[in-house]
Amino acid sequence: MYKTIIRPLLFCFDPEKVHHFTFNLIKLMQSIPFVSSITRALYTPKNPKLKRTVFGLEFDNPVGLAAGFDKEAKLYNELANFGFGFIEIGTLTPVGQDGNPKPRLFRLPQDSGLINRMGFNNEGVDAAVARLKKRKTKVLIGGNIGKNKVTPNEKADEDYYKTFHALYEHVDYFVVNVSSPNTPDLRALQDKEPLTKLLKMLKDEMLLKPKQKPILLKIAPDLNNEQLDDIISIVTEVKIDGVIATNTTIDRSMLTTPSSKVKAIGAGGLSGKPVKKRSTEVIAYLHQKSNGAFPIIGVGGIYTAEDAIEKLKAGASLLQVYSGFIYEGPSMIKKICKGIVKAGL
Repeated sequence: MYKTIIRPLLFCFDPEKVHHFTFNLIKLMQSIPFVSSITRALYTPKNPKLKRTVFGLEFDNPVGLAAGFDKEAKLYNELANFGFGFIEIGTLTPVGQDGNPKPRLFRLPQDSGLINRMGFNNEGVDAAVARLKKRKTKVLIGGNIGKNKVTPNEKADEDYYKTFHALYEHVDYFVVNVSSPNTPDLRALQDKEPLTKLLKMLKDEMLLKPKQKPILLKIAPDLNNEQLDDIISIVTEVKIDGVIATNTTIDRSMLTTPSSKVKAIGAGGLSGKPVKKRSTEVIAYLHQKSNGAFPIIGVGGIYTAEDAIEKLKAGASLLQVYSGFIYEGPSMIKKICKGIVKAGL
């Protein structure tokens, strides 16, 4: 019903407006007595073979929701009812910011993809913390952190430091986002020297805490092999806990959508099926070149169980979905999990 009736209806309207509308609708529906329990019964995978222990955390299943969907921790309690093994909020910044001018979210139905240039729009980390204090779900929550647009790269460490400390007691793991294409010069922080410095600072801060929490790095799919070698070197040297591969891409070469339409949309990060192949290549490269030295969360173009299995066989320990959830609907998590069990993974 979702793909034949609900999705075509939603796709008639502006993507960002639809996003806010569905958030409000889900929150309203899940507040009705018994709806939450019915939703969990319908969508939650329950096979014990799905359980995973990765970077010291126990996941009920390996399929999570990627950052960007619930940027501000407004819906994570309700989204947990749809069967996710974990949910990542953010990207959050120290101070609230509007993000880039609208329109900034675009569908590419012909390619089953999305282009966004949101620009870390959020109300600031303190607002998210206030919502996280109302946490009801036991599903693991990750905190994706970034820097404010007005903060120069030379002072980026200060932004990550503030957000890291503000979130520390309220999330189960951290993701350092230096790979979004929608904040000017942010991707320059993926260079070896600034990235090593940033991750070492966060690792040192974490070691001062009474309870240790995993720190992951989210990387772009547009890195070349030499840059990926640097990532492997940095991760193993600093001893952070893993990598998320990958963020959105600035590449448009694989699209079948008319170039005139793509050009009219303009800049932004491309996600969904078009990034699937490159994401899997990056996962495989990192896993093989590092000899499996660290866990990888695979994200990019996962719509079906077959897509998920491909990522796992390439070397991913866990998975995340975003565009697939929008295109396939809430039943996809359970379907993917069934396929993973059937494949014996």
